[in-house]
Amino acid sequence: MEMFKVKNLTKFILGGVSASLLSMSVAQAQEWRFNNFLPETRPEARELEQFAADVKAKTNGEIDIKVFSGGSLGLKNTDVLRFLPRGAVDMSLAWANYLGRDAESLSTVMVQGTIGSVEELNAALPEVKKIYEEEFSDWDVAITGYVALPMLEASIFCREDPINSLDDLRGKKLRVWAKDQVDTFGRLGISAQIIPQEEMYVAMKTGVVDCAVYPALYAHTVSLQEVSKYAAYLYPMASGPYILGMSQDKWDSLSKEHQQALTEAGDAVWQRTNSYEDDHQKELDARAKLAEGGVTWLDDFSEKDRQEFTAAITEVWGELAKEAGGKAPEYRERVLKALGR
Repeated sequence: MEMFKVKNLTKFILGGVSASLLSMSVAQAQEWRFNNFLPETRPEARELEQFAADVKAKTNGEIDIKVFSGGSLGLKNTDVLRFLPRGAVDMSLAWANYLGRDAESLSTVMVQGTIGSVEELNAALPEVKKIYEEEFSDWDVAITGYVALPMLEASIFCREDPINSLDDLRGKKLRVWAKDQVDTFGRLGISAQIIPQEEMYVAMKTGVVDCAVYPALYAHTVSLQEVSKYAAYLYPMASGPYILGMSQDKWDSLSKEHQQALTEAGDAVWQRTNSYEDDHQKELDARAKLAEGGVTWLDDFSEKDRQEFTAAITEVWGELAKEAGGKAPEYRERVLKALGR
């Protein structure tokens, strides 16, 4: 009888211990929300899904990241420096050029159109990443990795008219996505306005704008071929990388093992994306698919037009950096030095 009681007591204790261990294991598993403002059809979105899978594997399921794409969480890409340090989401994609309202110095680190080759891009990126780490740290954002953007080729997509010269573009309403583009095209006598990516389709369809600047590689992700009859290549578009960020407080609260897992997964994203050799062929393939969708590809803008555009945007870069103040002129000089200019 006494032996029976002891056995039952032992089973009860062991059962309680097992339940406690199970409860602890469940408590340690964390589901994180990752805010991705890009459409889920973009290749960067697939990279973020792979990043999430890598983190889950490296942490034995203790960190399970769910990626919410296309702005589905209702968070604006321009507000990253406001919501991320406060922990509104666990992680978010960020792009420096969208953050000029709050961090003016960030918006002029790399101005698209001022770097004209893969060699120049490779020379600039190490310094650009150093600048991002310094600047985001000031905003209490920890960078856990980067997603490189391809060496894109910006084209002018137009609703009705076959436009492939700056002269023809004058008098038209042009959609752009950044202030430096507004200023550059304005200097060239072209009326440009910032329209968010998610509103571009309707703006083109309804005639709010006549044309839009956009890389052909991604045009199908926003169905631009449905509202454009013509397109022509204007300028090379090198960009600073997207940033995988989280609040500094959350980063500091993680174990060393979890920090290492996030860093390794972020490094793997960079290694997969930081390659540009095939970008031009991808661009040509994208143009062919858009042509199948109804877009007529015109001859490129002339070399004279491209030189005029590059000269204008280089001047605007200097003016915007000076206007932004703070560290912006210093950042610009650091990038120029890296470029050997």
